Amino acid sequence: MKSGKQRKAEIQLQRAGKAARAAASAAAQAVAPPALTAAMAACNPLQLAAYNSYGQPDFVARGYYVDEPFCCKDCGKQEVWTATRQKWWYEVAKGQVFTRANRCNACRRKERERAAEARRVQQQGKRQSEKEGVS
Repeated sequence: MKSGKQRKAEIQLQRAGKAARAAASAAAQAVAPPALTAAMAACNPLQLAAYNSYGQPDFVARGYYVDEPFCCKDCGKQEVWTATRQKWWYEVAKGQVFTRANRCNACRRKERERAAEARRVQQQGKRQSEKEGVS
């Protein structure tokens, strides 16, 4: 039977070995980041809105945003969500980090107009019912 000191020394030795293997693995996987091109934008994780997740978005792990193609869900047109627009969305507008673009500019404009019209009609209905005394 081993003493507590012996067991503690073994555990510390195991931990040191695990830490050394993890450092070696991280060094082997570490690759110098590529020079940023026009299709890339640097990511600043400190500017992101808080997200409650055990994982992290790809752009945070990469360290930069890249242009992402997508298909508009309304018109079906193929578009590209540029790296600079992603940077604005995530870091300035504080958008959710696991969201993606799904509408082209024209369809987004139409959707905003449709929503504004719906709000206007709904507000008119409220005012009308208040005038009539109906709750």
